[in-house]
Amino acid sequence: MRQLAQKGLTSFLALIFVVTGFVAQAQAHAFPVHSEPRVGSTIATSPPKVTIWFDRELEPAFSTITVYNSAKQRVDKYNGRVNPLDATALEVDLLALPSGTYRVYWSVAAKDLHRTEGDFLFAIKEK
Repeated sequence: MRQLAQKGLTSFLALIFVVTGFVAQAQAHAFPVHSEPRVGSTIATSPPKVTIWFDRELEPAFSTITVYNSAKQRVDKYNGRVNPLDATALEVDLLALPSGTYRVYWSVAAKDLHRTEGDFLFAIKEK
């Protein structure tokens, strides 16, 4: 009976270890918290840059951001970077943009190198 109880306890502890391991792994990815311009927003004028803030620090060497217009032409200044004063912020400067729809593509790695990527749209109103 005692041996059966020990096996049950061992199995239970192994299950807890596996579950907490998956939770820790899932929490290791960096996920966007908010952006400027906001996801799906329509703004009045061309923003000077796009910034996305994440829920954890990013690894600059493995984090990228680009912006394209609806004709699939790149419209950023090719200077995507993790902000040196805020390692949770990924940003890129923009050219002066006319009205239209723009897609932001991002790919980041958290400090432990777990990767996350995505994209979103924003629009600039007709004048």
